Amino acid sequence: MAEAAEFQETFRGTTPPAAFHRIRVILPLLAVLLVLLGATELTTAPAARADGTGSRTVAISIDSLTPVAPTQSDKITISGTVTNKGRSTVSAGHIGLRVGGLLSTRSEIDDIGDRTPFSPGGDGPELNGHTQKIGKLQPGISREFTLTVPAKDLNLDRDGVYPLGVSFSGQTSDQQYERVLGIRRTLLPWQPSGAEGKKTKVTFLWPLISSTHLTARTESDQQQTPIFPNDDLAAELAPGGRLQQLVALGKDLHVTWVIDPDLLATVEAMTKSYQVAGPSGKNIPGRGQAVAKQWLSQLQTAVDGKEVVALPFGDPDIASLAHHGTNGTLGHLQSATELAAMTVDTILQVKPRTDFAWPVDGAIDRSVVDVGTSAGAHNIITRSDSLREPDGSPYAPTAARQIGGGNTAIVADARLSTAFEGDMTRAGDASLAVQRFLAQSLMINKQAPENERSIVVAPQRMPTTSQAQAMATALGGLSAGRWTQPLDRLSDAAKAKPDPAAGRRIPGPGSYPDALRAQELPSEAFTEIQKTQQELSSFKTILTSPDRVVIPFGSAIMREMSTSWRGDPAGASDFRAAVQSYLATLQDQVKLVEKSDATLSGRSATIPVTVKNGLLQGIDHLYLQLESTQPNRLKVTDKQPVKIDGGHSQSVKFETRAYANGPVKVRARLYTADGQQVGKDMDFIVHVTSITPMVLLVIAGGVLLLVLAGLRIYLKRKRSGSRDGAGDGPEAGGEGPSDGGDNGGGEPERPGDPAADTGTGSDTPSRPGEKVER
Repeated sequence: MAEAAEFQETFRGTTPPAAFHRIRVILPLLAVLLVLLGATELTTAPAARADGTGSRTVAISIDSLTPVAPTQSDKITISGTVTNKGRSTVSAGHIGLRVGGLLSTRSEIDDIGDRTPFSPGGDGPELNGHTQKIGKLQPGISREFTLTVPAKDLNLDRDGVYPLGVSFSGQTSDQQYERVLGIRRTLLPWQPSGAEGKKTKVTFLWPLISSTHLTARTESDQQQTPIFPNDDLAAELAPGGRLQQLVALGKDLHVTWVIDPDLLATVEAMTKSYQVAGPSGKNIPGRGQAVAKQWLSQLQTAVDGKEVVALPFGDPDIASLAHHGTNGTLGHLQSATELAAMTVDTILQVKPRTDFAWPVDGAIDRSVVDVGTSAGAHNIITRSDSLREPDGSPYAPTAARQIGGGNTAIVADARLSTAFEGDMTRAGDASLAVQRFLAQSLMINKQAPENERSIVVAPQRMPTTSQAQAMATALGGLSAGRWTQPLDRLSDAAKAKPDPAAGRRIPGPGSYPDALRAQELPSEAFTEIQKTQQELSSFKTILTSPDRVVIPFGSAIMREMSTSWRGDPAGASDFRAAVQSYLATLQDQVKLVEKSDATLSGRSATIPVTVKNGLLQGIDHLYLQLESTQPNRLKVTDKQPVKIDGGHSQSVKFETRAYANGPVKVRARLYTADGQQVGKDMDFIVHVTSITPMVLLVIAGGVLLLVLAGLRIYLKRKRSGSRDGAGDGPEAGGEGPSDGGDNGGGEPERPGDPAADTGTGSDTPSRPGEKVER
């Protein structure tokens, strides 16, 4: 720009011929200058320290850096591997260390670790006296390295975060001069003495959560032996397994335990006899009793004296409930919270805190907050990438802040909380994650060292074994307490004095992340859950021991809403279907025994209907009703109560009365006391043959006698009226013989009342073509 301005100034105010003359003078001078610059470039090429593509020829992995937060008197050891990714052999190679300039922002920390070309200005010079020779490195070959350097030799004069680079320098056959062929950077948090100001209080949540491992299925025995879909949980509990490592690592750390009580209940069930569903449909004995007992014992020791936060039983997906399941399913959240407290207290002998809600990834909106706090959890754990600062400031305020309604948002730091996500099985990735976590925590302290702040770290819900190990290493690096102070009670963090300027505005519904919304349980899932709950509520009313059904199915319904189903919609659907199918199987154990057609040979008789109870417990408060499709031809008495012991059947008898011959369809139904139907209808035919020709003749004769008697009375009265009208005559004196057969002008005698006839019924179900006699 300056040269252009100077060039313009040179020609300003001149005539074209003069300008042309000056160009003829300047152009040769420019050509000479360009030649000189080219010669300089060629002369310095062998000593170049950067190559646009060459500095990516060798890949470097920094697998460990110890100590992770060194002091002035420590020796820093860095180890890793180098791999030749190029097509030619590298010769005269060596490993060196480089310390970059002091970082000033948290964003700069985020960028460290990405593989970028070597930059002499940014990466700094190679540290003299601390190199390791590698020699020749053929294409595709890897070599390990270890460098040890006294911390004082790094010459770090200020506290803060520094990029620490490991570079590989060497030559290739096509360019035989030494240059940087690869570099890998990590982070060095440097504060050899205590914090200059106040230390930052750090509360780290240590989640003990697993996916769903238990359904409602049990064996048909008095102990209700649970049936597991598989025995995968035993592997997680065994030494080296994910859950075993979480307990083993967490017991020595300053953390707040966050536990799903469903996991405790499932493991406790494994300590006894349990079955595992086999591939052929035949159950096989589970073999995880020993590891389950050992794990629970280790956990009881680990949480002794520590604060335990119990999530609602089954870890229900609060956001899914808020967005899709508020109609009829919110009551489960209260039940899950109550069951959580009882489960943890019973199994771990610890009184847990149940006043914290933790939605997935800390993502919230107003509906999520309302649902999360609806069951008594007045503290909701969110994250700084959800509840953001109003001015977008990078400053990290104290986690606790009031959000209205007597509720407190615990805003976990997003960078620290997500530091250990991703694949940590590669040592290089795990090491960088640890250094990034420590660097971010130091940078938070450096933001305002005069302010005492309390921050919270809420990592991923189900960390892998490698992720848990990296988390433990990072927390170990903070244990020296040079710039942080561990706070292992989340309840204390919730009581911390909020920063006045901290953001408190709950995001609107449109701010909820689309990626998370796509993983939620759909509305159809909650409709199915509600249907299962309604059928369970109806079914339990007829059971004499309802807890044998309500407890396993109630727990299974809570598991249907678990956050562990995110990302697995097919698994969630299959689980709901399995629960519904098993409930239907139990309901089918109380049923009507199929009945063949019956023949009614009298005007009134008893029809028996058999009810079978295939459950191990008795049933009561159940009613059986027969409905005649033609009550004008066949009438059946009202419904009858049913009470049957477990594994038995009962024959229920109904009185009937026939009015006409012919077939009549009768429908049998079982009902609960509140009118809910149990099982399926059963239809059968009753053939009415009770109205025989003899009976019809008797009825006709009776009718004829009534008609004749009425006619005789009419004629007699008419004759009497005629005599009275004549005034004399032999008939007037009443002397004539009296009419025999008349009982004083009353109604004639009738045959016996057919309603008094009652037949006797059989105690056994009717057989084909069975006649029900009078």
